[in-house]
Amino acid sequence: MKIHREGKQSIILGFIAFSSVNLMLFFLLPVYPFLILLIISSLMLCGLILFFRVPERKHVKNPFSIISPADGRVLKIKEVYENEYFKKPMTRISIFMSITDVHLNRIPVDGKIVYVQYHPGRYLLAFHPKSSELNEHNTIVVETDRGHQILVRQIAGGLARRVRCFVNENEQYRQGDEMGFIKFGSRADVFIPDEYKVSVVKNQKVKAGVSVLAVLKEE
Repeated sequence: MKIHREGKQSIILGFIAFSSVNLMLFFLLPVYPFLILLIISSLMLCGLILFFRVPERKHVKNPFSIISPADGRVLKIKEVYENEYFKKPMTRISIFMSITDVHLNRIPVDGKIVYVQYHPGRYLLAFHPKSSELNEHNTIVVETDRGHQILVRQIAGGLARRVRCFVNENEQYRQGDEMGFIKFGSRADVFIPDEYKVSVVKNQKVKAGVSVLAVLKEE
């Protein structure tokens, strides 16, 4: 199993912290309570390692589809006013990423990055209706060869404390390339142009780089 580079520092610090606490408890506690706490801390460390996992997948390559940028569950599909970049009503697909999901985000289409903007903010729960506006987030817009623009918003959640973006403006990327990483529970919003038809439903589980969110209507 591959571990993403974003997790190296967190895993090392976690290992040091768990080891230090266990060493102290070894001298303070009786054998059985110590063993119970040792097992619990070991499971927590394993959970931390698994959070940064990058599973082997055969990514979808389809120029007529928008692929999910995130693992998780479709929280909402709603017509909203996008007020940062497009400044018009658009269909928004919100994907909730629980702490057990893979948190590596991927580019949803082949294309050129035309807009990247980081926004500092709060850490409301991902379910909060204002989290996409008030929470720390990154906004990324990809333009396809056909001129269609897809906006992806990486949103920090109640546990997330760092949103990372790996892409740069005016650079070309392929569908499924690494786009960013959000640590410890969060949400990803995808704004779908009118030229596409949504192909997922509320509460559906999706996988980054694999699940099709929408397809071109003309195709």
